[in-house]
Amino acid sequence: MPKRFSTKTLTVVEEPSESRPGIGIFEYTDDYSVFHYGKMPDRIPGKGEAIARMVAFNSELLKEAGVQTHFRRFHPPNHIEVELVRVLDPAVAPIAADERNYLVPLQVIFRNELPAGNSLRRRLAGGAVSLSDLGLDTLPADGVCFDPPLIEFTTKLEEIDRFVTADEARRIAALDQQQLARVRELTQLVDRVITAHAKSVGLEHADGKVEYGIDGNGNVMLVDQAGTPDENRLTLRGFPLGKQVLRDFYLARDLEAQVQRWAANGVPRSSWARPEPLPVGFVAPIADMYRSLCEAWTGERVWGAPPLDEALATVTLLNTGAVAW
Repeated sequence: MPKRFSTKTLTVVEEPSESRPGIGIFEYTDDYSVFHYGKMPDRIPGKGEAIARMVAFNSELLKEAGVQTHFRRFHPPNHIEVELVRVLDPAVAPIAADERNYLVPLQVIFRNELPAGNSLRRRLAGGAVSLSDLGLDTLPADGVCFDPPLIEFTTKLEEIDRFVTADEARRIAALDQQQLARVRELTQLVDRVITAHAKSVGLEHADGKVEYGIDGNGNVMLVDQAGTPDENRLTLRGFPLGKQVLRDFYLARDLEAQVQRWAANGVPRSSWARPEPLPVGFVAPIADMYRSLCEAWTGERVWGAPPLDEALATVTLLNTGAVAW
């Protein structure tokens, strides 16, 4: 189930139980969020449909690769029908070891490389994590990928997600060693599938996140979504696509640090200051970028969007400062 400040909405058709999944329908909206703030001031026309179409496309790719997912069907233009699992919050009560049919309260972050702007670089520089914590002696040189991908875990149901060790992740989610190993195995498989498809359409895939559930038989399955520009860092010749452009804009305006301070100081979310809107003239190029990326990724001509190279050109100029905001 999405957080209350998610940019997609959930309609529950059938409630899940301990023994069987439910049915839900996600509506992908044109809203966006960065740094856990919640819905930002602007809406990006066509973003919801673009993401939903990529989710449907990727779900079929992953199914063909042997990844069990909760995807049921696509309801055009921007609705995805899924199997629902129960949401058990470990902050309310520990999850029992024999529980079934529940959301794993974790996000699994995987990294193929560390491009500029990657949060891990900032965490390393600030001392929040060390190379030894990551099982590394040194970082790969620029342009050299992790093999296998570097995997980290964060919480999922807390107000602000926090990084946790693998042991803490396993304890929070009540996973046994076999299930944790399966989470890692599936994460690497998802990464390979998305990376291969990105390469096939001329893109690079730097990192991403996935989420999982435990089905009624105790099997690990992929939930939520994978391989879209909302949770994966996709680039074209090194230039970011999708939400990373929006993150970069607000990172330069200190929003991430502000959100962290508000959360740490217990400031109610309703009292958080409203971020400034995007500059006039920036929303339309961002909308074109999402539509163009979706058409390039899926091979479907839905809007007749400009080629991705062209759609990215104005955004890139803005993002690099060549054009004033």
